[in-house]
Amino acid sequence: MTKTPSEKSYLIVGAGPVGLAHAKALKLAQMPYHQVDADDNLGGNWYHGVYENAHLISPRSVMEYPDFPMPPEYPEFPSGKDMLEYYNNYADHYGIREGIEFKKKVIYIRPIENNLWQVFFHDNEVRIYKAVLLCNGHHWDKRSPEYKGHFDGEIFHSKDYKRPEQLRGKRIVVVGAGNSACDVASESARVGAKAFMSIRSSAWFLPKLIAGQPLTHYSKPWVPNWIQKIGLHLGLRLVVGDLENYGLPKPDHEVFEKHPTIGTEVLHYIKHGKIKPKPAIERLDGKKVIFVDGTEEEIDLIVNATGFHLSYPFLPKELNRVKGVVAETYGNCMIDDYKGIYLVGWEQARGGVGALVTPWTDLFIRYLKLEDEIQVPLGFVLKELGFKSPTSHLFGLFQVVKNFNKMHRYFDKLTKEAHRINKENPTMRNKVLPMPANLNENMEVF
Repeated sequence: MTKTPSEKSYLIVGAGPVGLAHAKALKLAQMPYHQVDADDNLGGNWYHGVYENAHLISPRSVMEYPDFPMPPEYPEFPSGKDMLEYYNNYADHYGIREGIEFKKKVIYIRPIENNLWQVFFHDNEVRIYKAVLLCNGHHWDKRSPEYKGHFDGEIFHSKDYKRPEQLRGKRIVVVGAGNSACDVASESARVGAKAFMSIRSSAWFLPKLIAGQPLTHYSKPWVPNWIQKIGLHLGLRLVVGDLENYGLPKPDHEVFEKHPTIGTEVLHYIKHGKIKPKPAIERLDGKKVIFVDGTEEEIDLIVNATGFHLSYPFLPKELNRVKGVVAETYGNCMIDDYKGIYLVGWEQARGGVGALVTPWTDLFIRYLKLEDEIQVPLGFVLKELGFKSPTSHLFGLFQVVKNFNKMHRYFDKLTKEAHRINKENPTMRNKVLPMPANLNENMEVF
């Protein structure tokens, strides 16, 4: 590791859970790197993005790093404060905190000669790196709907919700049916004057526990997916029942085709009359919110729990490989026409990301070392060998680990094929992209 940027160093952008894990992997592999974060401390979303009452929807067993277990006193579903403490302990244990430069915002990254990368920071400093790992997360670029009409109350995104005082005594509409929406709606039921949920598309509501065990307890790598789905549907029929009995729309998709909502607290409040489901919002008129079914309510606050964009605003448009919430990558993080740029951690694993980190970073270090041996991008090699870019951002935990293990077994062949393809493309290099005009004025800041 080095704190001094050089053409031999990797740059890690972001010091959240994914960035920290990659810093630890690079350090143990004795590969020089430098790490920056726009915030004033580590932890990513667990530091700046969660509300004070937040708890995990996944159990600790799938959220902890396999090589760094959570303390035994942590509960089955740790709090946001527990998680932030855990990541700080992880950084201290592996000695990676001192390698992080905080309050260092990246505003632009571009490829230059010799497959190097030029990085521009908000303080006008410019550095050159061998390669860049983009670990900037996917819970920061807020996605909010546009409403017809005007509203005389308050509107904010669920990302901006921090504590119950923001909801106390108010008539509230929470837009969305995901995990954040249900958390904010449940808190609104407790402290607000009235609480409504505006649900624009259907969702599955899964319990955190079945027979006293987390859902992940029943997901076994040796059990076929079709059997697991049958078991899950039987469990849902007993524990949750028909969602239409709660006034909620029937899901129009299979479980796990979209991100499910984990937790049934909101169903409890619906049955107790503390939360009233509503359809999509048609328009706003002063303090009135008019829904598409023609009903209307007097509302003080609208909370948009409507998710986030997958976003890399510091990349040139030529390197923007995002379609919706999917990054068009090969080998989980590489693009096919540039080497040295890695879009890391954009996927969302069903269950929890922690259990994937160690097997992934073990494989990733092998990718980096192999790409060091060749001039062509390793993403190009994988594409030439018939690998496909993903079509979804959702992945099954055990399927991902299985794929990692398969790639480890395939790696000797991959190495031979990479060198063959490299010889067949002796002039292939990263295309240099020009500086944009008025960088400081026009570029967004991460």
